Order: sequence, then structure tokens, then C-alpha cells
Amino acid sequence: MAVMEVRNDSPGWLTLWLEPLGEDRWLKPDETFRVRSDYQGDDLAFSVTFWVDDEDRSAGIENMAVWIENGDFYAEVVDRAGNLIECGHQRPAEVNRRWQATAEEARKRGAGRQGGA
Repeated sequence: MAVMEVRNDSPGWLTLWLEPLGEDRWLKPDETFRVRSDYQGDDLAFSVTFWVDDEDRSAGIENMAVWIENGDFYAEVVDRAGNLIECGHQRPAEVNRRWQATAEEARKRGAGRQGGA
């Protein structure tokens, strides 16, 4: 089994994106999660990317993506006690509202295009 530990050393939120699935988990300062994969080969199981988003950074949010390079894309994310951490874990309510509003706007635009065709 391949395991990678992710610790939030920042003073704000760290959004852990599990890719290529696009799943998000939110770590509080000093919180640690582990990404576990069934992969047992010699190649790297994971790769990591970080990026800067000025809007997120001003809101105290950092972003990192853990890419599943080998093994099952449905890797597990667990806390230090081994409890499963699901997609959306600890997502701030204001972020959830903003994402839902954006999705609703996109749905309406898509429905408008289909109705006019």
C-alpha cells in the first residue's frame, strides 16, 4: 500500500484536491490527513502540485492537488486515527454556497441554450 501524509502548516485552510476525481477535503491548521492507495509497484503512486489563487489566498485558503499516478483512482483519505475522510469534509459553508450558486448559474445558462436551439 502506498501512503502519503499531508499536513497543513499554514495558518488558514488547506484544500486537498484528490485528482483526477476532483474531490476536495479541507484541513484546518495543524491537521494531518493520509492518502492511501492500493498501488504496490515501483513507480510513484502520487504526485503533488500546488497553485496560487489570489482570491483564495486573500480568504486564507491554500490549494494542493494529490494526483493518483498509479493504482486505483479511488484512493482513500483518512485522518491520523484511520477514520475515512469523505469528499467535501469541512468545506466552509460560504465556499459551499458560492460553488452551489455558480453551478446553478451554469445549469441555467445550459438550459437556456438548449431551449433556444
